Amino acid sequence: MAFVLSLLMALVLVSYGPGGSLGCYLSRKLMLDARENLRLLDRMNRLSPHSCLQDRKDFGLPQEMVEGDQLQKDQAFSVLYEMLQQSFNVFHTEHSSAAWNTTLLEQLCTGLQQQLDHLDTCRGPVMGEKDSELGKMDPIVTVKKYFQGIHDYLQEKGYSDCAWEIVRVEMMRALTSSTTLQKRLTKMGGDLNSP
Repeated sequence: MAFVLSLLMALVLVSYGPGGSLGCYLSRKLMLDARENLRLLDRMNRLSPHSCLQDRKDFGLPQEMVEGDQLQKDQAFSVLYEMLQQSFNVFHTEHSSAAWNTTLLEQLCTGLQQQLDHLDTCRGPVMGEKDSELGKMDPIVTVKKYFQGIHDYLQEKGYSDCAWEIVRVEMMRALTSSTTLQKRLTKMGGDLNSP
């Protein structure tokens, strides 16, 4: 019994960072989940993108913001979280369930939710008091406008199969950018509690 308690105590101490708070690390699993989500999106392809050329649209992915170096760690984390949340919202609707293979769609939504759950453990320590200001941050507003454009487009196109195919391709771009952002956050220092 004493050995088990010692082991548990050691695990607790290892889990705490130098600042005395629970460390929040971007895990390798988060990256694996991201890759799996991209693979699932690729498998969801039902139409040839060439058959939907007339429906193409530039949604204005804020790629330079997401993939560039202009965001601080807390902003980058917030943008990553918002991109994953908004991606989940796109695919977690009754309209999307009519457009896709249900099994693949459920797996994708589960994978996105797992990424969000992992990031939720970091969200409080990283954001701290700034959390209430999240909606006012320019990068977050930019991400929300980008995704609002996607929702508006789907609605304008009546959630047609081609509209969903165009959005699927766009979401692959967005999730690829979010994966790039995850890698950048990891390089900034895997512990999201440190400045």
